[in-house]
Amino acid sequence: MKSVQPTCEKCFLDFQDALEELDENIQLGKLHDLEEKHQKKIIRSFELTHELALKTIGEYLKKMGRKEHLGPRDTTVEAFNEDLIDDGQAWLDMIIDRIKFDPLYEANYNEVLTGNIIKKYFRMLLNFERKMKDKMS
Repeated sequence: MKSVQPTCEKCFLDFQDALEELDENIQLGKLHDLEEKHQKKIIRSFELTHELALKTIGEYLKKMGRKEHLGPRDTTVEAFNEDLIDDGQAWLDMIIDRIKFDPLYEANYNEVLTGNIIKKYFRMLLNFERKMKDKMS
């Protein structure tokens, strides 16, 4: 059975759903003083939202006839070059933060990552959503 390749539009809709869920988890987490349980929900929502943003970017670039990229860093650089994201370095920092947040490491990085998500990354994902809406209309 053949697998159906997702379209750029479908990836973007999935991203928007995940972004909405991330917003809800951030608001809920703030209501509960960012307890560990809520930090984990925020982090999981963020990881999914970021993955879907990268997938959307990849599909958009493919749709524009660009070569396929192998990893998140290359995809991020191309997204910056295509004016899909505002701050390429901050998006690369987002990737590094995700790498640092590895449950196998002993250091507790939950609070740092949650703070970055709320203070920086959520706004960056909202900006990406706005720019993608403009590009797709």
